[in-house]
Amino acid sequence: MRIFLLILMMVPLLFAYVDSDLDGVDDDVDQCPNTPIMDLVDIRGCGIESLVSPHHYDIIVGGNYSQVDYTTNEKTDTFTTMLQVDYFYKNISLQASTAYYSSQSASYSDSGLGDSTLGAFYLLPVNKDFRIRLGAGAILPTYDSSLNNNNSDYFATLGASYTLEKLNFFAGYSFTQINDDDVAGLVSYQDTHAYSGGAGYYLSPKLYSSLSYYQSESLYQGVEAIKSVSLFAFYTLDKNWFTTASYAYGLSDSASEHSISLRLGYYL
Repeated sequence: MRIFLLILMMVPLLFAYVDSDLDGVDDDVDQCPNTPIMDLVDIRGCGIESLVSPHHYDIIVGGNYSQVDYTTNEKTDTFTTMLQVDYFYKNISLQASTAYYSSQSASYSDSGLGDSTLGAFYLLPVNKDFRIRLGAGAILPTYDSSLNNNNSDYFATLGASYTLEKLNFFAGYSFTQINDDDVAGLVSYQDTHAYSGGAGYYLSPKLYSSLSYYQSESLYQGVEAIKSVSLFAFYTLDKNWFTTASYAYGLSDSASEHSISLRLGYYL
């Protein structure tokens, strides 16, 4: 009889326990309702640490083929392999990249490490559909110039993106301060302004594709602006692996007539 009475006394206590956000703290004493399910909480039900880290990284490797050598601005078959590493924390990202190139033509041959880039970016979400991305960084002179005139350059970028259901519209601007030393009677450098814009479409949850236009002043004075149109695709292989592919067609004599790029990335 005593056991039966004890059970009767416990039943209302069991049914009175309600934990709406599943954090292990009764709603009656939970001072932080609707805590994310992946957060650890204290005795008050308030988050103290999230099981999902706000720090993320990716590493990307890839290759590119183009038909122009931007060092000499001549039509040259150029193969490039690249390495890029990104770090993400909330709306902030850091990026480091470098590349190795090999150029070959009937009268010219060269290979070696190209310039390396360090950049920092901030993503400003104006609302759930419209975002602005600000960035700045340095282009380090890891390219070994035979003229010993290669110095660090600096850049700033501004980009905007608007998503309407499965459609995505984007535009960007970048300014690069070129600090390389002029070579008298041979080459004179200038700062550059670049513009881009286009539209993309989410063909599936894993596949995104876009078409864009790009225009940039040449870093060489007196050379026609670089103009091209490009087709880009991003495909998610699984929760960690992804790949990208792009093709660009040159619209000006200063641009590569054809350029193809393939990349493979790992996100963690």
